[in-house]
Amino acid sequence: MSPILIAAIVLGVVGLILVLIIAGMYNGLVTLRNRFKNAFAQIDVQLKRRYDLIPNLVEVAKGYLSHERETLESVTQARNTAANCAATVSADPSNAAAMQELMGAEAALGGALSKLMVSVEAYPDLKGSANMMDLQDQLASTEDKIAFSRQAFNDAVTAYNTKREMFPTNIIAGIFNFAAAALFEITNPEERENVKVSFS
Repeated sequence: MSPILIAAIVLGVVGLILVLIIAGMYNGLVTLRNRFKNAFAQIDVQLKRRYDLIPNLVEVAKGYLSHERETLESVTQARNTAANCAATVSADPSNAAAMQELMGAEAALGGALSKLMVSVEAYPDLKGSANMMDLQDQLASTEDKIAFSRQAFNDAVTAYNTKREMFPTNIIAGIFNFAAAALFEITNPEERENVKVSFS
């Protein structure tokens, strides 16, 4: 065998190994990106459930809180804003700007729901209503599921971001435009607790 042929075979083998390594890093990034997108889909399911419960909550409270129309309208408006932001993030969970908007909208919704619950506390008949108690249980359960799903999403995002920042995967991430993903963090300290819906 001639030295040129041996050199060509060695270069071909090295080239093939390099291609396989690059393909492995690329596929790893794709896998991690798909995991955090799937994790957001789980959050999205719970957010939609909560957004569906809120109009029922407002409707039940409306008869008792007719003079607190502003509170009821702010809850409805905050819910609509949060739902729109969630739909945007659902289309592309890797969009950091959209995630920031969703976090702000969720904080505003949490604040509006807290104000509503404070108003509800002043009405014993409303607090004791079977419909309101059922909605309370459903909302509390949904809030727990959102918190659990948010933790899974943040874990998936952290794994993805860590992988895309490590050498030499960071080179592949840069070449193929794997952007950093944003965590779904709680920006409002008051939102660090579930929305208070206790009627006891």
